[in-house]
Amino acid sequence: MLADPRLIVALDVPSTGDAEALVATLGDAVSFYKIGYQLAFAGGLDLARRLKDAGKNVFLDMKLLDIDNTMARAVDSVIDLGVDMLTLHAYPKAMRAAVEAASGSGLCLLGVTLLTSMDAADLAEAGYHDDPRALVLRRAEQARQAGMGGIVCSAEEAAMVRPVLSDAMKLVTPGIRPAGAALGDQKRVMAPARALAAGATHLVIGRPISAAADPAAAAREIIAEMRNS
Repeated sequence: MLADPRLIVALDVPSTGDAEALVATLGDAVSFYKIGYQLAFAGGLDLARRLKDAGKNVFLDMKLLDIDNTMARAVDSVIDLGVDMLTLHAYPKAMRAAVEAASGSGLCLLGVTLLTSMDAADLAEAGYHDDPRALVLRRAEQARQAGMGGIVCSAEEAAMVRPVLSDAMKLVTPGIRPAGAALGDQKRVMAPARALAAGATHLVIGRPISAAADPAAAAREIIAEMRNS
């Protein structure tokens, strides 16, 4: 089965050796990979270049947030890496600075609305007065206004935010769990077919594939579900 570009496999592993072994195991079944903090700080940025050289797509999940100048310079450096997607927290000033820096580059900037491990109690503890849905909706609107390439949100909010996004904007949903998979540290999750039906354009899936006894078979099963949705 050929890869489905809507599936992004999270390389949430401790070393580039582990990541390259997983990529080799998945072979042609997967064409898009996410590199986050764990791997980025263990050689993952060089791996991103190698994956691009091998014809893969790369989603760099760094959730950037800083002053405008630092954001712009960071985006410049990411453009030089040649990756396809980059995340930053969906704060208006940060998004505007990043969008200006990425103009004309082809890099898709994604605004992270709210981590899928957070719920209403977590927001209250952090000092936010909004409930998760209200905060996600406001940040999605701000991402559109800033000219972002898309957003990251829970699949639970996908149907709600899709109407406020432009047609060209990507809607990337982590926290995807096939039937029977453990939730782990995620609190707002959804099955692959339901997430796509709700308006997601890309699904980020990690442990249900990487921790499976047969990762390639797990990826193929998920792709089959996605294509039958």
